[in-house]
Amino acid sequence: MAVFPAGVMMMKHFFSVLLVALLLPCAAFAEGEMILLDETGSLLVESTEARELTRGAQGDDVTELQQRLTELYYYSGTISGSYGENTQAAVKAFQEDFGLDATGKADAQTLALVYSTLYRPLQYGSSGEDVKRLQTRLTELGYYTGKISGNFLEATGSAIERFQQKIGEEPTGIADIDVQALLFSGDALSAHAKVEVTPTPAPDLDNMSFLVIDEDAPVTPTPIPVVEFKKQLARGSTGKTVKQLQERLTELGYYEGPVSGNFLGHTANAVKAFQKQNGLKADSIVGEDTWNMIFNTSDIILPDQTPRPTPTPTPVPFAITVDVNNQVTTVYGRDENGDYTVVIRQMLCSTGTKGAPSDVGDWVLSGRNARWCYFPKWGGHAQYWTKINGSIAFHSVIYNTVDTMDLSVKSYKNLGKRASHGCIRLTVADARWIYENVGKGTVVTITEKLPKDPELVASLKLPPLNYGNMLPKETPQPTAEPNYISGGQPPLPLTKLKKNDSSPAVYWMQKKLTELGYYQGKCSGTYLAGTASAVKAFQKANGLSVNGDVASVQMLEKLYEKELATPEPIPTPAAN
Repeated sequence: MAVFPAGVMMMKHFFSVLLVALLLPCAAFAEGEMILLDETGSLLVESTEARELTRGAQGDDVTELQQRLTELYYYSGTISGSYGENTQAAVKAFQEDFGLDATGKADAQTLALVYSTLYRPLQYGSSGEDVKRLQTRLTELGYYTGKISGNFLEATGSAIERFQQKIGEEPTGIADIDVQALLFSGDALSAHAKVEVTPTPAPDLDNMSFLVIDEDAPVTPTPIPVVEFKKQLARGSTGKTVKQLQERLTELGYYEGPVSGNFLGHTANAVKAFQKQNGLKADSIVGEDTWNMIFNTSDIILPDQTPRPTPTPTPVPFAITVDVNNQVTTVYGRDENGDYTVVIRQMLCSTGTKGAPSDVGDWVLSGRNARWCYFPKWGGHAQYWTKINGSIAFHSVIYNTVDTMDLSVKSYKNLGKRASHGCIRLTVADARWIYENVGKGTVVTITEKLPKDPELVASLKLPPLNYGNMLPKETPQPTAEPNYISGGQPPLPLTKLKKNDSSPAVYWMQKKLTELGYYQGKCSGTYLAGTASAVKAFQKANGLSVNGDVASVQMLEKLYEKELATPEPIPTPAAN
């Protein structure tokens, strides 16, 4: 069989559109109405249905729908905000292409798909700018040599067939959503790429041995085949995997409803009952742990048996503080006393603007996250979305489309400034770290009360952007912190220190001023405004010449007075 790069199959799976979502209301999130997709490609939903749009409807949501249908080449009329005949026809054409009931009414299912799909299906007879883009991409990869005409005719279909054959798909000649997602991904195979083929070994008949069966020997049962976990299932999910779940829960005696493939109330109740009985977290969500217990564990507790005890919960490993004044997000780990004091990670961020501020207070994460999200109100996308509360979330900087090369450079350069609509924007790497490591129960504190800390902000300076991959350029590993010893002698000889100096001597001074209660900022080894304020306070308190921008030798001698004092000799005991 052919062996393809893992990224190709992952991209195909990721961009598969599942009709399981209801559109979110605009008021649900401060960053705007959004559609969420997890890493499996499933649509994730958070709230109630948007209103159904039908002929005669008017409003901003109709305007947004017309704009989106225009982007997808279904609508070419005036963006009027009025749902008339042309809008109805565009919606009907969209529904026909995506296998929905072609009613011309933009119901919740239609709206969810309109705002989440990246492409419209293209086939023989299609035309438009998206066909031109398809032909251009096929030309780049070596599958198409015809004219970039914008008309999908026989030559374009043949090029699609060649691409499908290359990736091991049935050659239909139709550029559906999956095909286009793979074609435009960075993992798309060119026509000239070599594909490894692993031949099936032929049996060695000459050396084949034959089994002698002992009918009296004990029979070893065939191991239960592992049913692979593919994606999270929850209320609203649909499809074959839901049917498979319902069939298994029926076998186990937890489910008595129809095997419909629709994850609704009865299925949710059955899952919750199974989880309670088997010592799992009873949230009615089929994640990997619940799936494996249902399908891949022989030690299942049935409904009429004694429930398995719930395991002792593991303490939440992290707490997070979002410092609005400094635009820094800090992740704390637990110390030996179980308190959250150990700095694990610090990150520049963009919180909400003063006109749309982030929600200050303490928030407990629900564990809700998504691989990508889309903000229809603002027209942007983001990676690694982690919900904070009903209005805001952590997520990456903004993308114009679901394409890692289509970054909004402005949103990246705005990190370290108030720039969002309330959410906490981070670099892709930082948003991914939270997405992968920070779970349910984590307390997030958003505060505007922390003092300015220029040294901290400077230590987190944003690297320049690498326009080749739209990620930050790699920066050298930071120099290890000097070995400060409380009560030990500072770096000698003492020399005058000035604002903007960077050295181990500055680090020692910051640490000592911290111990004495004059300095509360980041001990970075760089002498900036926060250090200058502490130096000034120390000088004033000790009757020295006050100039916070300069730490004179005289001041340093006073600062390290005890450490520099000559110890008194210890008398030698007299002989008896």
